[in-house]
Amino acid sequence: MSDDSTEQDYHDYWYGEDVATFGDRLAAARGFAGLNQEEFARRLGVKLSTARGWEDDTNEPRANKLQMMAGLLNVSVGWLLTGEGDGGLNAPDVAGDGMPDMAGILIEIRDVRVQMKSNLDRLARLEKKLREQLKETVQND
Repeated sequence: MSDDSTEQDYHDYWYGEDVATFGDRLAAARGFAGLNQEEFARRLGVKLSTARGWEDDTNEPRANKLQMMAGLLNVSVGWLLTGEGDGGLNAPDVAGDGMPDMAGILIEIRDVRVQMKSNLDRLARLEKKLREQLKETVQND
């Protein structure tokens, strides 16, 4: 891809806030840096279970560890948190000859995640609207 905006759009498709979690981006950056989870945890001075929890999105790092991991992985803190900014990672090449069926499934999964997030946002807005209407109804009675 030679067009910078197209490359950024493709990058956001894989690592942007709408489709990738903090843990997804962390695992991708760790893999891109050539570190396994054990080495990553050791170099940060944390337990392996802690590093796994970050990648599984079951716990979050403290600010000092977040800064350390960004430096270790050569990405920005902003990119780890949101997918925006300097990540230094290329989006996966899913158009390769190797496994076209799996690539298609992976793309479809990403599309479903985007739709689910959109639907969750919509559901939250509807819930808020209903709560406001219920509150007004109770106040008027």
